[in-house]
Amino acid sequence: MQISQQQLDLVNDRIRALVEAGSFYGKKLAEAGITHVETPEDFTKLPFSEKKDLRDAYPLGLMTAPEEEIVRIHSSSGTTGTPVIIPYTAKDVDDWAIMFKRCYETAGITNMDRIQITPGYGLWTAGIGFQNGAEKLGAMVIPMGPGNTDKQLQMMQDMKSTVLCSTSSYALLLAEEIEKRGIKENIHLKKGVIGSERWSDKMRKHISESLGIELYDIYGLTEIYGPGIGINCEYNEGMHYWDDYLYIEVIDPKTGEPVPDGEMGEIVITTLVKEGAPLIRYRTHDLSRIIPGKCKCGRCYPRLDTIMGRTDDMMKIKGVNVFPSQIEEVLANFNEINSEYQIRISHLDGKDTMRIYVESTGDVDFDALSKRIAEKVKSRIGFTPIVKVVEVGVLPRSMKKTARVIDERFD
Repeated sequence: MQISQQQLDLVNDRIRALVEAGSFYGKKLAEAGITHVETPEDFTKLPFSEKKDLRDAYPLGLMTAPEEEIVRIHSSSGTTGTPVIIPYTAKDVDDWAIMFKRCYETAGITNMDRIQITPGYGLWTAGIGFQNGAEKLGAMVIPMGPGNTDKQLQMMQDMKSTVLCSTSSYALLLAEEIEKRGIKENIHLKKGVIGSERWSDKMRKHISESLGIELYDIYGLTEIYGPGIGINCEYNEGMHYWDDYLYIEVIDPKTGEPVPDGEMGEIVITTLVKEGAPLIRYRTHDLSRIIPGKCKCGRCYPRLDTIMGRTDDMMKIKGVNVFPSQIEEVLANFNEINSEYQIRISHLDGKDTMRIYVESTGDVDFDALSKRIAEKVKSRIGFTPIVKVVEVGVLPRSMKKTARVIDERFD
Protein backbone atom coordinates (compact mmCIF):
# COMPACT_ATOMS: atom_id res chain seq x y z
CA MET A 1 0.00 0.00 0.00
CA GLN A 2 1.63 3.21 -1.21
CA ILE A 3 2.07 6.08 1.21
CA SER A 4 -0.28 9.03 0.54
CA GLN A 5 0.70 12.70 0.21
CA GLN A 6 -1.05 13.48 3.48
CA GLN A 7 0.96 10.75 5.23
CA LEU A 8 4.19 12.04 3.62
CA ASP A 9 3.50 15.53 5.03
CA LEU A 10 3.12 14.02 8.51
CA VAL A 11 6.37 12.03 8.05
CA ASN A 12 8.22 15.21 7.13
CA ASP A 13 6.91 16.88 10.26
CA ARG A 14 8.24 13.94 12.36
CA ILE A 15 11.58 14.03 10.50
CA ARG A 16 11.98 17.71 11.44
CA ALA A 17 11.31 16.89 15.12
CA LEU A 18 13.77 13.97 15.10
CA VAL A 19 16.54 16.01 13.48
CA GLU A 20 16.01 18.94 15.87
CA ALA A 21 16.09 16.60 18.89
CA GLY A 22 19.36 15.01 17.68
CA SER A 23 17.89 11.54 18.30
CA PHE A 24 19.51 8.34 16.98
CA TYR A 25 17.21 8.50 13.95
CA GLY A 26 17.91 12.17 13.38
CA LYS A 27 21.60 11.26 13.21
CA LYS A 28 20.86 8.37 10.80
CA LEU A 29 19.03 10.80 8.52
CA ALA A 30 21.87 13.31 8.68
CA GLU A 31 24.34 10.55 7.72
CA ALA A 32 22.09 9.49 4.83
CA GLY A 33 21.73 13.14 3.73
CA ILE A 34 17.91 13.00 3.94
CA THR A 35 15.93 15.70 5.71
CA HIS A 36 12.79 15.69 3.54
CA VAL A 37 10.79 13.20 1.46
CA GLU A 38 8.81 14.31 -1.58
CA THR A 39 7.57 11.05 -3.10
CA PRO A 40 6.71 7.44 -2.10
CA GLU A 41 10.00 6.45 -3.74
CA ASP A 42 11.88 8.89 -1.47
CA PHE A 43 10.14 7.34 1.53
CA THR A 44 11.47 3.84 0.72
CA LYS A 45 15.01 5.28 0.81
CA LEU A 46 14.63 6.26 4.47
CA PRO A 47 16.72 4.02 6.74
CA PHE A 48 14.99 1.41 8.91
CA SER A 49 14.98 1.63 12.69
CA GLU A 50 15.53 -1.53 14.74
CA LYS A 51 15.10 -2.78 18.30
CA LYS A 52 18.90 -2.51 18.76
CA ASP A 53 18.71 1.25 17.99
CA LEU A 54 16.08 1.61 20.71
CA ARG A 55 18.12 -0.38 23.23
CA ASP A 56 21.22 1.67 22.44
CA ALA A 57 19.21 4.81 23.22
CA TYR A 58 18.55 3.68 26.82
CA PRO A 59 17.41 5.35 29.02
CA LEU A 60 15.94 8.48 27.40
CA GLY A 61 17.70 8.76 24.05
CA LEU A 62 14.40 8.29 22.21
CA MET A 63 12.85 11.38 23.80
CA THR A 64 12.01 13.75 20.95
CA ALA A 65 9.63 16.19 22.68
CA PRO A 66 10.90 18.58 25.40
CA GLU A 67 11.07 16.86 28.81
CA GLU A 68 8.45 19.18 30.30
CA GLU A 69 5.95 17.70 27.82
CA ILE A 70 6.67 14.06 28.73
CA VAL A 71 3.98 12.72 31.10
CA ARG A 72 4.75 8.99 31.17
CA ILE A 73 7.19 6.29 30.16
CA HIS A 74 6.55 2.65 29.26
CA SER A 75 8.96 -0.19 28.69
CA SER A 76 8.87 -3.28 26.51
CA SER A 77 8.00 -6.56 28.20
CA GLY A 78 11.04 -8.45 26.89
CA THR A 79 13.02 -10.30 29.55
CA THR A 80 16.42 -10.20 27.85
CA GLY A 81 18.84 -7.39 27.05
CA THR A 82 18.63 -3.70 27.85
CA PRO A 83 14.98 -2.58 28.15
CA VAL A 84 13.47 -0.13 25.68
CA ILE A 85 12.07 3.02 27.30
CA ILE A 86 9.34 4.85 25.36
CA PRO A 87 8.39 8.39 26.48
CA TYR A 88 4.80 9.65 25.89
CA THR A 89 3.40 13.17 25.78
CA ALA A 90 -0.17 13.89 26.95
CA LYS A 91 -1.25 13.93 23.29
CA ASP A 92 0.39 10.52 22.70
CA VAL A 93 -1.55 9.06 25.66
CA ASP A 94 -4.79 10.57 24.34
CA ASP A 95 -4.14 9.44 20.74
CA TRP A 96 -3.53 5.91 22.01
CA ALA A 97 -6.82 5.99 23.96
CA ILE A 98 -8.67 7.16 20.81
CA MET A 99 -7.20 4.27 18.80
CA PHE A 100 -8.10 1.80 21.54
CA LYS A 101 -11.65 3.18 21.73
CA ARG A 102 -11.94 2.50 17.99
CA CYS A 103 -10.81 -1.08 18.65
CA TYR A 104 -13.57 -1.60 21.20
CA GLU A 105 -16.15 -0.03 18.88
CA THR A 106 -15.00 -2.21 15.98
CA ALA A 107 -15.58 -5.24 18.23
CA GLY A 108 -19.13 -4.02 18.92
CA ILE A 109 -18.33 -3.06 22.54
CA THR A 110 -20.28 -0.09 23.97
CA ASN A 111 -20.40 2.12 27.07
CA MET A 112 -22.90 -0.34 28.55
CA ASP A 113 -20.29 -3.10 28.71
CA ARG A 114 -18.35 -4.10 31.81
CA ILE A 115 -14.75 -4.70 30.80
CA GLN A 116 -12.56 -6.96 32.97
CA ILE A 117 -8.88 -6.24 32.33
CA THR A 118 -6.42 -9.01 33.24
CA PRO A 119 -3.12 -7.99 31.52
CA GLY A 120 -0.38 -6.43 33.65
CA TYR A 121 -0.14 -2.81 34.75
CA GLY A 122 3.00 -0.78 35.45
CA LEU A 123 5.78 -0.30 32.92
CA TRP A 124 4.10 -2.73 30.52
CA THR A 125 1.65 -1.04 28.11
CA ALA A 126 -1.10 -3.65 28.26
CA GLY A 127 -3.29 -3.07 31.33
CA ILE A 128 -3.30 0.72 31.21
CA GLY A 129 -3.86 0.71 27.43
CA PHE A 130 -6.96 -1.47 27.74
CA GLN A 131 -8.16 0.78 30.58
CA ASN A 132 -7.60 4.15 28.87
CA GLY A 133 -9.50 2.98 25.78
CA ALA A 134 -12.39 1.63 27.85
CA GLU A 135 -12.66 4.86 29.83
CA LYS A 136 -12.56 6.88 26.59
CA LEU A 137 -15.45 4.67 25.41
CA GLY A 138 -17.31 5.32 28.67
CA ALA A 139 -17.55 1.64 29.66
CA MET A 140 -17.27 0.33 33.23
CA VAL A 141 -13.71 -0.87 33.87
CA ILE A 142 -12.85 -3.72 36.24
CA PRO A 143 -9.04 -3.28 36.42
CA MET A 144 -8.01 -6.66 37.86
CA GLY A 145 -4.52 -6.98 36.44
CA PRO A 146 -2.89 -10.41 36.23
CA GLY A 147 -3.18 -13.44 38.49
CA ASN A 148 -5.35 -14.43 41.45
CA THR A 149 -7.71 -16.59 39.42
CA ASP A 150 -10.10 -17.12 42.36
CA LYS A 151 -10.60 -13.35 42.68
CA GLN A 152 -10.85 -12.95 38.87
CA LEU A 153 -13.69 -15.47 38.68
CA GLN A 154 -15.42 -14.07 41.77
CA MET A 155 -15.43 -10.54 40.30
CA MET A 156 -16.41 -11.87 36.88
CA GLN A 157 -19.53 -13.40 38.44
CA ASP A 158 -20.39 -10.65 40.94
CA MET A 159 -19.77 -7.75 38.54
CA LYS A 160 -21.37 -9.62 35.60
CA SER A 161 -18.39 -8.74 33.36
CA THR A 162 -19.37 -8.79 29.67
CA VAL A 163 -15.90 -8.34 28.09
CA LEU A 164 -12.67 -10.15 28.96
CA CYS A 165 -9.33 -8.56 28.01
CA SER A 166 -6.42 -10.96 28.30
CA THR A 167 -3.67 -12.96 26.67
CA SER A 168 -4.84 -16.10 24.89
CA SER A 169 -2.96 -18.20 27.49
CA TYR A 170 -4.88 -16.67 30.40
CA ALA A 171 -8.21 -16.83 28.54
CA LEU A 172 -7.59 -20.57 28.10
CA LEU A 173 -6.73 -20.97 31.80
CA LEU A 174 -9.91 -19.10 32.83
CA ALA A 175 -12.05 -21.14 30.41
CA GLU A 176 -10.69 -24.40 31.88
CA GLU A 177 -11.24 -23.17 35.45
CA ILE A 178 -14.84 -22.11 34.69
CA GLU A 179 -15.51 -25.56 33.24
CA LYS A 180 -13.80 -27.33 36.16
CA ARG A 181 -15.77 -25.36 38.77
CA GLY A 182 -19.09 -25.75 36.93
CA ILE A 183 -19.85 -22.01 37.07
CA LYS A 184 -20.52 -21.32 33.39
CA GLU A 185 -24.17 -20.37 34.04
CA ASN A 186 -22.93 -17.58 36.37
CA ILE A 187 -20.66 -16.06 33.70
CA HIS A 188 -22.05 -13.19 31.60
CA LEU A 189 -19.16 -12.72 29.14
CA LYS A 190 -20.09 -11.93 25.54
CA LYS A 191 -16.77 -10.93 24.00
CA GLY A 192 -13.04 -11.40 24.50
CA VAL A 193 -10.34 -8.96 23.33
CA ILE A 194 -7.15 -11.00 23.11
CA GLY A 195 -3.63 -9.73 22.55
CA SER A 196 0.08 -10.00 23.30
CA GLU A 197 0.84 -13.41 21.76
CA ARG A 198 0.14 -15.35 18.60
CA TRP A 199 -2.45 -18.10 18.99
CA SER A 200 -3.63 -20.95 16.79
CA ASP A 201 -7.09 -21.27 15.21
CA LYS A 202 -7.58 -24.41 17.31
CA MET A 203 -6.93 -22.50 20.53
CA ARG A 204 -9.20 -19.68 19.39
CA LYS A 205 -12.05 -22.14 18.67
CA HIS A 206 -11.55 -23.89 22.00
CA ILE A 207 -11.68 -20.65 24.05
CA SER A 208 -14.64 -19.30 22.04
CA GLU A 209 -16.70 -22.48 22.45
CA SER A 210 -15.75 -23.03 26.13
CA LEU A 211 -16.76 -19.49 27.15
CA GLY A 212 -19.48 -19.03 24.52
CA ILE A 213 -18.03 -15.67 23.42
CA GLU A 214 -16.89 -13.82 20.28
CA LEU A 215 -13.13 -13.29 20.18
CA TYR A 216 -11.22 -10.35 18.73
CA ASP A 217 -7.48 -10.15 17.97
CA ILE A 218 -5.96 -6.87 19.10
CA TYR A 219 -2.56 -5.81 17.75
CA GLY A 220 0.15 -3.54 19.05
CA LEU A 221 3.63 -3.26 20.50
CA THR A 222 5.12 -1.04 23.18
CA GLU A 223 7.43 0.73 20.74
CA ILE A 224 4.35 1.84 18.75
CA TYR A 225 2.03 3.07 21.56
CA GLY A 226 1.08 -0.44 22.80
CA PRO A 227 -1.94 -2.68 22.08
CA GLY A 228 -4.79 -0.94 20.26
CA ILE A 229 -3.29 -0.06 16.87
CA GLY A 230 -5.44 -2.66 15.09
CA ILE A 231 -8.24 -5.20 15.60
CA ASN A 232 -10.41 -7.53 13.52
CA CYS A 233 -14.06 -6.67 12.84
CA GLU A 234 -17.14 -8.92 12.88
CA TYR A 235 -16.16 -10.50 9.54
CA ASN A 236 -12.83 -11.70 10.98
CA GLU A 237 -10.96 -11.21 7.71
CA GLY A 238 -7.86 -9.46 9.02
CA MET A 239 -7.24 -6.61 11.47
CA HIS A 240 -8.17 -3.03 10.61
CA TYR A 241 -5.39 -0.60 11.56
CA TRP A 242 -5.56 3.17 11.98
CA ASP A 243 -3.77 4.70 8.99
CA ASP A 244 -4.34 8.27 10.18
CA TYR A 245 -1.91 7.48 13.04
CA LEU A 246 0.36 4.88 11.39
CA TYR A 247 1.76 3.98 8.01
CA ILE A 248 2.35 0.24 7.63
CA GLU A 249 4.39 -1.42 4.92
CA VAL A 250 5.36 -5.07 4.50
CA ILE A 251 8.89 -5.91 3.37
CA ASP A 252 10.90 -8.95 2.39
CA PRO A 253 12.80 -9.60 5.67
CA LYS A 254 15.94 -10.65 3.76
CA THR A 255 16.20 -7.89 1.14
CA GLY A 256 14.37 -5.09 2.95
CA GLU A 257 12.41 -4.35 -0.25
CA PRO A 258 8.63 -3.71 -0.03
CA VAL A 259 6.46 -6.63 -1.20
CA PRO A 260 3.12 -6.24 -3.04
CA ASP A 261 -0.12 -6.15 -1.05
CA GLY A 262 -1.29 -9.69 -0.35
CA GLU A 263 2.24 -11.08 -0.06
CA MET A 264 3.65 -12.29 3.27
CA GLY A 265 6.56 -10.40 4.81
CA GLU A 266 7.75 -8.38 7.81
CA ILE A 267 5.59 -5.56 9.16
CA VAL A 268 7.34 -2.16 9.22
CA ILE A 269 5.58 0.71 11.03
CA THR A 270 5.99 4.49 10.83
CA THR A 271 4.24 6.63 13.48
CA LEU A 272 2.71 9.66 11.79
CA VAL A 273 1.85 11.92 14.74
CA LYS A 274 3.69 10.50 17.76
CA GLU A 275 5.50 13.22 19.74
CA GLY A 276 7.38 11.57 22.63
CA ALA A 277 9.26 8.95 20.62
CA PRO A 278 8.30 8.93 16.94
CA LEU A 279 9.59 5.98 14.93
CA ILE A 280 10.22 5.90 11.19
CA ARG A 281 10.22 2.56 9.32
CA TYR A 282 10.45 0.47 12.49
CA ARG A 283 11.08 -3.22 11.80
CA THR A 284 8.72 -5.17 14.07
CA HIS A 285 9.88 -8.68 13.02
CA ASP A 286 6.18 -9.66 12.98
CA LEU A 287 5.16 -11.62 9.88
CA SER A 288 1.90 -10.86 8.09
CA ARG A 289 0.51 -9.37 4.88
CA ILE A 290 -1.62 -6.40 3.89
CA ILE A 291 -5.01 -7.66 2.75
CA PRO A 292 -5.90 -5.91 -0.53
CA GLY A 293 -9.35 -4.48 -1.20
CA LYS A 294 -12.09 -3.17 1.04
CA CYS A 295 -13.56 -5.16 3.93
CA LYS A 296 -17.16 -6.38 3.77
CA CYS A 297 -17.88 -4.29 6.89
CA GLY A 298 -17.46 -1.12 4.79
CA ARG A 299 -14.84 0.48 7.06
CA CYS A 300 -12.26 2.53 5.19
CA TYR A 301 -9.31 1.44 7.34
CA PRO A 302 -6.83 -0.95 5.66
CA ARG A 303 -6.25 -4.48 7.00
CA LEU A 304 -3.38 -6.66 8.14
CA ASP A 305 -3.76 -10.43 8.20
CA THR A 306 -3.38 -12.36 11.46
CA ILE A 307 0.21 -12.32 12.75
CA MET A 308 1.71 -15.56 11.47
CA GLY A 309 4.82 -15.49 13.67
CA ARG A 310 8.07 -13.59 13.90
CA THR A 311 11.20 -13.60 11.78
CA ASP A 312 13.08 -14.54 14.98
CA ASP A 313 10.67 -17.45 15.74
CA MET A 314 12.58 -19.61 13.32
CA MET A 315 14.33 -22.63 14.83
CA LYS A 316 17.26 -24.25 13.00
CA ILE A 317 17.15 -27.97 13.81
CA LYS A 318 19.27 -30.58 12.03
CA GLY A 319 20.02 -27.93 9.39
CA VAL A 320 16.30 -27.39 8.71
CA ASN A 321 14.47 -24.06 9.25
CA VAL A 322 11.31 -24.74 11.30
CA PHE A 323 8.60 -22.28 12.40
CA PRO A 324 6.20 -23.01 15.31
CA SER A 325 3.29 -22.18 12.94
CA GLN A 326 4.22 -25.21 10.80
CA ILE A 327 3.88 -27.50 13.83
CA GLU A 328 0.59 -25.81 14.82
CA GLU A 329 -0.86 -26.42 11.35
CA VAL A 330 -0.11 -30.16 11.62
CA LEU A 331 -1.49 -30.43 15.18
CA ALA A 332 -4.71 -28.66 14.13
CA ASN A 333 -5.63 -31.74 12.05
CA PHE A 334 -5.81 -34.04 15.09
CA ASN A 335 -9.19 -33.86 16.87
CA GLU A 336 -7.91 -36.13 19.66
CA ILE A 337 -5.68 -33.37 21.07
CA ASN A 338 -6.43 -29.91 22.45
CA SER A 339 -4.78 -26.61 21.53
CA GLU A 340 -1.92 -26.76 24.04
CA TYR A 341 1.53 -27.92 22.95
CA GLN A 342 5.17 -27.47 23.89
CA ILE A 343 8.30 -27.87 21.76
CA ARG A 344 11.61 -28.66 23.45
CA ILE A 345 14.84 -28.65 21.47
CA SER A 346 17.94 -30.35 22.93
CA HIS A 347 21.43 -31.25 21.78
CA LEU A 348 22.25 -34.82 22.88
CA ASP A 349 25.13 -37.08 21.82
CA GLY A 350 26.24 -34.64 19.13
CA LYS A 351 22.85 -34.19 17.45
CA ASP A 352 19.75 -31.98 17.73
CA THR A 353 16.53 -33.50 19.04
CA MET A 354 13.03 -31.98 18.87
CA ARG A 355 10.38 -33.19 21.32
CA ILE A 356 6.75 -32.16 20.92
CA TYR A 357 4.39 -32.51 23.87
CA VAL A 358 0.62 -32.43 23.26
CA GLU A 359 -2.41 -32.95 25.52
CA SER A 360 -5.21 -35.47 25.00
CA THR A 361 -7.99 -37.08 27.04
CA GLY A 362 -7.38 -40.55 28.40
CA ASP A 363 -9.71 -42.36 25.97
CA VAL A 364 -7.19 -42.67 23.10
CA ASP A 365 -4.12 -44.85 22.59
CA PHE A 366 -1.35 -42.37 23.45
CA ASP A 367 1.43 -44.40 21.77
CA ALA A 368 -0.43 -44.87 18.48
CA LEU A 369 -1.42 -41.18 18.45
CA SER A 370 2.22 -40.14 19.10
CA LYS A 371 3.38 -42.15 16.08
CA ARG A 372 0.71 -40.69 13.78
CA ILE A 373 1.54 -37.11 14.82
CA ALA A 374 5.29 -37.74 14.39
CA GLU A 375 4.71 -39.07 10.85
CA LYS A 376 2.64 -36.02 9.86
CA VAL A 377 5.19 -33.59 11.33
CA LYS A 378 7.99 -35.40 9.46
CA SER A 379 6.10 -35.06 6.16
CA ARG A 380 5.85 -31.30 6.83
CA ILE A 381 9.34 -30.43 8.10
CA GLY A 382 11.52 -33.27 6.77
CA PHE A 383 12.66 -35.03 9.94
CA THR A 384 11.00 -37.09 12.68
CA PRO A 385 10.46 -35.46 16.07
CA ILE A 386 9.86 -37.32 19.34
CA VAL A 387 6.14 -36.83 20.13
CA LYS A 388 4.85 -37.35 23.66
CA VAL A 389 1.09 -37.33 24.35
CA VAL A 390 0.21 -36.34 27.93
CA GLU A 391 -3.09 -35.95 29.78
CA VAL A 392 -5.02 -32.67 29.66
CA GLY A 393 -3.69 -30.19 32.23
CA VAL A 394 -0.12 -31.58 32.36
CA LEU A 395 1.43 -28.78 30.26
CA PRO A 396 1.92 -25.46 32.09
CA ARG A 397 -0.77 -22.76 31.96
CA SER A 398 0.18 -19.11 32.22
CA MET A 399 -1.43 -15.92 33.45
CA LYS A 400 0.68 -13.98 30.93
CA LYS A 401 2.30 -15.42 27.80
CA THR A 402 2.99 -19.14 27.57
CA ALA A 403 6.46 -20.28 26.46
CA ARG A 404 5.65 -22.92 23.86
CA VAL A 405 9.15 -23.26 22.41
CA ILE A 406 12.00 -24.04 24.79
CA ASP A 407 15.47 -24.30 23.25
CA GLU A 408 17.72 -26.07 25.73
CA ARG A 409 20.74 -26.19 23.41
CA PHE A 410 22.14 -22.90 24.71
CA ASP A 411 21.29 -23.24 28.41
